[in-house]
Amino acid sequence: MFYDAVANTHGLMRDPFKALVSPRPIGWISTLDKNGVVNLAPYSFFNAVSTDPHFVMFSSGGRKDSRRNAEETGEFVCSLATYELRNAMNRTSQHVGPEVDEMVLAGLSPAPSNVVAPPRVAESPVAFECKYWRTIELPGSGGGPGTHAIVLGQVVGVHIDDHAIVDGKVDITKLKPIARLGYGDYAVIDEVFELSRPQ
Repeated sequence: MFYDAVANTHGLMRDPFKALVSPRPIGWISTLDKNGVVNLAPYSFFNAVSTDPHFVMFSSGGRKDSRRNAEETGEFVCSLATYELRNAMNRTSQHVGPEVDEMVLAGLSPAPSNVVAPPRVAESPVAFECKYWRTIELPGSGGGPGTHAIVLGQVVGVHIDDHAIVDGKVDITKLKPIARLGYGDYAVIDEVFELSRPQ
């Protein structure tokens, strides 16, 4: 099938776009507001975008707490959402007021970061400490104002649980990160294969 993506005339029960752009890593973003309240929220529009220097991005629909806090304080942390933490991650996706600490809500433990103020999720085996760089507003339909924006941050510190490092490399199957698919579906990375680039 082919459909006009601008008019979104796919004729299916639900928009297939997010089901087709998958799996998507989940950025479990922790920030602090100006009063020191922790905010923790998962973002499936998340990825690494540069390695020299290291940059990551997450995309926010509307000016949610994560985006606002990152812009106002200049910092955020991205912890890895894993299979073991799937239920806690899901609990942090609920809509609550900015005064609610989602780490407490989900029964998670805050761990101090080394370079930035927001805590990381202690139970998570990987975390990226980030300095906020810039927000890019995306246009809406027809070129008017949109509701989504890309938040970019430079990674200034990385935490890796030692058990995941095997022979000097990260063994992703020991971490079992989860990824977002379409609809209410998720996937877990527990098997990998290797391809060598042609010379």
